[in-house]
Amino acid sequence: MLNYPDIDPVAISLGPFQVYWYGLMYVVGFVSAWFLGRRRAARIGLTHDDIGDLLFYAAIGVVVGGRLGYALFYGLGQWAGDPLWIFRVWDGGMSFHGGLAGVLLASWWFARKKGLAYFTLTDFVAPLVPIGLGAGRIGNFINRELPGRVTELPWGMPFPGLGPQPRHPSALYEAVLEGLVLFLVLWFVSAKPRARGLLSGLFLTLYGLFRFAVEFVRLPDAHLGYLAFGWVTMGMLLTLPMIVGGLVLIAWSRKQPIDARM
Repeated sequence: MLNYPDIDPVAISLGPFQVYWYGLMYVVGFVSAWFLGRRRAARIGLTHDDIGDLLFYAAIGVVVGGRLGYALFYGLGQWAGDPLWIFRVWDGGMSFHGGLAGVLLASWWFARKKGLAYFTLTDFVAPLVPIGLGAGRIGNFINRELPGRVTELPWGMPFPGLGPQPRHPSALYEAVLEGLVLFLVLWFVSAKPRARGLLSGLFLTLYGLFRFAVEFVRLPDAHLGYLAFGWVTMGMLLTLPMIVGGLVLIAWSRKQPIDARM
C-alpha cells in the first residue's frame, strides 16, 4: 500500500491571490497544444498565428462546453435551485464530454472560417489534445478528486477523507491512458499520411474505451451513484456514444482518399 501524497492544491499563494495546480494543468494543456500545433501548422496550410486563433476558440469551447455539460449531466438540480451557480466556475464542476462538444463546435467554426474540411481540422487537432487530458487528470489527483474503489493491489492508497482502506488511484490511471498512451498512438499514426477522419475516429474510440474501463474502478459521483445494475455510471453512458461514433468514423475513413495536405 502506498501513501497518498500530501500536495497542497494551491501551487502559488500571494496574499489573497491563489493559483491552483488544477488551473496550471489547463495552462500545460494549451501550451503543449500550441507548441505541437505550430510544428505541424503548415501541413494543413495554417500559420503560427492561426494556431493561436484556433486555441483561443478551443479555450472558449472547453470552458463554456465543460461548464454547461457539467450542469446538464451532473448538476441539473443544483442549477435549477441556483441559476447563478452556472457562472461560479471557481466552485468547481467541469465535464470532459461537454468540453469536447464545445471544442468540436469551435473547430467547426474555425474550419468554416479557414475553408478547411472539418475532419481535416479535427484530425489535426486530435493528437494535440491528450497531453492536456493527462495533465488535467494529474490536477484531479492533486485536488484529491476522482477517488477509486477499494483495492488490494500494492499501489492502492488511502484516499483523503474516505478512511484507511487502500483505493485505486483512478485519476492516475486516466492520466496514463488518456494522456500518455493516447498521445503516443495518435502522434505515431499522424506521422504519416492517412485517410481523412481516421485520427478523429481513433481519438473518440480509444478515449471512450479507456474512460469506460477506468469507470469500473472509479467511484461514481456521490450525488448520482450507480445509474443501473450496481455498476453503470454516468461516465459510462456519456462515453458509449463516443465509442460508437469513433468506430463509425474509422469505418467511414476507410472509404476516404488520403488527405494530401497531411
